[in-house]
Order: sequence, then structure tokens, then C-alpha cells
Amino acid sequence: MPIKQAKVITVTSVKGGTGKSTVALSLAGILSNKKLKTIILDMDLYSGVIAASLNLRINKDIYNLINDYMNHGLKELNEYIIKYNDYIDVLAAPKDPRQVGKISSGYIDILIKKLKYKYDIILIDTNHIIDNINLVTFDNSDNIIYVITSDLMDLKNMKTMLSIYKDMNLTKYDIILNDALSKDHISSYEITAFLEKEINYILPANSYIKNMRKIQMAGQIITLEKNYQKEKSTITLTKLIDKILK
Repeated sequence: MPIKQAKVITVTSVKGGTGKSTVALSLAGILSNKKLKTIILDMDLYSGVIAASLNLRINKDIYNLINDYMNHGLKELNEYIIKYNDYIDVLAAPKDPRQVGKISSGYIDILIKKLKYKYDIILIDTNHIIDNINLVTFDNSDNIIYVITSDLMDLKNMKTMLSIYKDMNLTKYDIILNDALSKDHISSYEITAFLEKEINYILPANSYIKNMRKIQMAGQIITLEKNYQKEKSTITLTKLIDKILK
């Protein structure tokens, strides 16, 4: 009988400022509501915000884990993982960005494969840089979620990425248009025509939550709050998760 392995979901973007990490945290909340054991792997290595967003104290991070593995042999993974609630754990990005250059993509591959036997879901928050580490991350992913806005540079970068995916015959991705952070009022029809690709999900402009800053300061995940279970953005992201899980 085959051993069950975690499904790997990576949240990324093609430039900064799209609300990518907020989407990743929201997805983690939805997975927690479904009682799926989830680890958020913060692979936004130079500027990861997951642990800080959740007000978690970092003792050891992904750099410490990789460094120990390279030099002394990997200890118990639990020594590097921070618990948020009964279903969400976090492996934090390096506290010192100078350490990022010492992280080998080969060890990221090993790490993801080891985590697959401990969790139901590995949820990866990563940056928009196309380097060896992200390529390894994408290769290990069952689904890649791109969070974009209607910003012109965002759309141009996304179109370039779609061309690359087409050349590589890759189809395991979804596009979320975050209208809540879009400054240019371009319709989804115009965006689809420009990208020559359907937008899979839209977070509506009115999904901006008035108390978001207060909730974030408290280290809370919006989709775990009962008052926001029926918000349009929560419903949209739940549909995405349901599709991926099927």
C-alpha cells in the first residue's frame, strides 16, 4: 500500500506587492478549517513575512535547518518548525538575508520530500525570482498559484511567464487576480484578452477588509475568523482549495 504524501501548493507572483503572502496565509486558514495538517514553508527567502505576520518567535529557520543538514546531519525536523495552531506549522525564512546565498537548491528538494511524509499539505510562499531554488520548488509543486493585479507591469510579466510555461508544456498553475490591490481599473475581459489566458479566480475590489491591519497586527489569519467566513474572498479561495484537493 503506497504511503500517503502531502500535496504541495506554491503561491507566487511575477512582481512584488500583489498580496501574495496574505493569500498564502488565507489559504492556510482554509486548510486549517478543513482539519488538514499544513506546514507553511516560507521560501520568500530574502524578505519572508510569514512568521512575523503570525507574531511567531523564530528560534531556528530554514537556513539553520539546511546548514545543520549540510554540516552535521539533519536533526529532528520539529526543532526548526514553529507551531501556530493544531493544524498549521511554519518553517520560517532566514532572519538574515545574507544567509540566503548559502542555501543549496538540492537541499530544498530533499527538505520538501521529507516534509511530504509529515503533513497533508505543504503550502509554499515564494518570491517572483526565477532562480534554481524556485525552479526546484516549482518542480516539486502539485499546483502553482500566481497572484497578480491589473498593474501593467504585472500583466506584462505574467504574459512572459505564460509563454515560458507554454514552451515547457506546463499546465499545473492557476491565476488569481487580486482586484483589491489593483490600481488600474482594467476589466477581467481585457486582462484575459491581453494574456490570452483565462483568469481562474478573482478577489473582488470590495473584498478589502476594513479591520485587516488590526487583524494582522494581532497575528491572526483572516479566514480563521468566524466573522469573515462568508466574505467573497474567503469563498473564492475555498473554491480554489476544493479544486486542488480534488
